[in-house]
Amino acid sequence: MKQIRRKTRKIKVGNLYIGGDAPISVQSMCTTKTEDASATITQIQRLTGAGCQIARVTVPSEAAAKALPEIRKAIQIPLVADIHFNYKMALMAVDSGVDKIRINPGNIGSKARVKEVLKACQSAGIPIRIGINTGSLEKDILQHFGYPTAEAMVLSARRHLDICEEHGFENVILALKSSNVKLMIEANRLFSQRYDYPLHLGVTEAGPTRSGTIKSAIGIGTLLAEGIGDTIRVSLTDDPEEELKVGFEILKNLGLASGGVNLISCPTCGRLEVDLFKIVREIELKVSGIKKDLTVAVMGCAVNGPGEAAEADIGIACGKGGALFYIHGKKSTKVKESEIVPRLLEAIDNYKPKEKKGE
Repeated sequence: MKQIRRKTRKIKVGNLYIGGDAPISVQSMCTTKTEDASATITQIQRLTGAGCQIARVTVPSEAAAKALPEIRKAIQIPLVADIHFNYKMALMAVDSGVDKIRINPGNIGSKARVKEVLKACQSAGIPIRIGINTGSLEKDILQHFGYPTAEAMVLSARRHLDICEEHGFENVILALKSSNVKLMIEANRLFSQRYDYPLHLGVTEAGPTRSGTIKSAIGIGTLLAEGIGDTIRVSLTDDPEEELKVGFEILKNLGLASGGVNLISCPTCGRLEVDLFKIVREIELKVSGIKKDLTVAVMGCAVNGPGEAAEADIGIACGKGGALFYIHGKKSTKVKESEIVPRLLEAIDNYKPKEKKGE
């Protein structure tokens, strides 16, 4: 059944689009001190190599804002300035040539200051991402609802949108985030029923890699599977590259992105006669940077192994001390256990997609 994606406005961010019919993009945020331009540039370049499509940096001071022009000139992907409270940082960021501002119009002071920031963004032709987090909801909203709810988050979003729309500014992307997965899902569902602004998805403060990956896969994946969401960021207490790996895995497993090796492996059982744990760990590490779009199955025994291996582009079904290779669903060759990894990498390197009939 073909997935129906929610129709949203199409917003340009640097050299790409968010929303509308644009592909869902994967973002990350730098962990460097932004004022250290060299370190920030190095990290963004590394993230770009790992597939990052939009990079965000925090701008808490003038020193950080003054580093933005150098950073912007040195990178190839859109740069987002994360601003809180100080409208002057937002104006400096706009002047520096960033591609988007992440800000909450309601927390940068008077209406005159908000108008100044919106006018600057309008003149520069850059969008604003409004971030609604359960940890920073307005006091009166919390008092009214008693605790963070989906309705409370959407009300907060509506307030910020009212400020923008009052000044004729609609070049906006919304993010409704929570560390509570269920609440994050409910808030984005509710917002998407009422508004057509593009949505940035994420489970905020998701946690360390293992638990954060699970939370993000459930929260982001559920919404994407329902056609909700236009760009994503996985928030992990880890290297930002790990965020990207998880983000792309979520997209690939929903059929929303291609490229890279999709590795399938069995959970193992008492029938196992090779060291599959070691084999899979080594393969996973070595294929992480490969951009070819193919599925590789690494199976441990003769029960499900041959069938799964035959369904993959490249597959191996292990037996006693070795494995049988399958290429394009056909048996290829048998190798010893010590040869599995190098022969598999060789097969991936030489792999060519199967030609379709009539081509």
